[in-house]
Amino acid sequence: MDIYKPKIKICVSGAAETGHCSAKALELSLEIGRQIAKHDCVLVTGATTGIPYWSAKGAKEVGGIVVGLSPAISEKEHLNKYRLPVDYHDLIIYTGSGYAGRNLQLTRCADAVITSCGRMGTLNEFTIAFEENKLIGVLEGTGGMADMIREIIEKSFRGPGKVIFNNNPKDLVEDVLAFLKEEKETE
Repeated sequence: MDIYKPKIKICVSGAAETGHCSAKALELSLEIGRQIAKHDCVLVTGATTGIPYWSAKGAKEVGGIVVGLSPAISEKEHLNKYRLPVDYHDLIIYTGSGYAGRNLQLTRCADAVITSCGRMGTLNEFTIAFEENKLIGVLEGTGGMADMIREIIEKSFRGPGKVIFNNNPKDLVEDVLAFLKEEKETE
């Protein structure tokens, strides 16, 4: 008899407001979502607009599972106070933790975090994941914080962490999964 094993959870972290992102950032985000779903993983987002939203849309296009963690305490607050979407998600967990608390929960619940474009909140999610020695994939070429992370790591004098860089969504997801598999085999 086969024993059920939970699916790998990959968080996509990125800018909710994408005006500063590269011209191809949204299409790359769609593809990241598709690739996460095609590799039978669960996509976890901050239940927000922009990069996470487009990743969720991509995952749902190919039948994936998407879970969102909202900063709001309820759907009403999610929609009215934060003005965040509910579509393209199978489940939204209302954390009631605001953005900073949600970011902590979001990165902790995932097996790996993929960073695309981004602003200060994305940097916050990146540093939480980095400090907790979580595997991080960086989708380069998307603009914002994602294209600054190499320099941030270098200037932080904390070592390289577990960070993988790639500008191809399919290759990045496969690199992240290979790293997770190798890490699990050596536990």
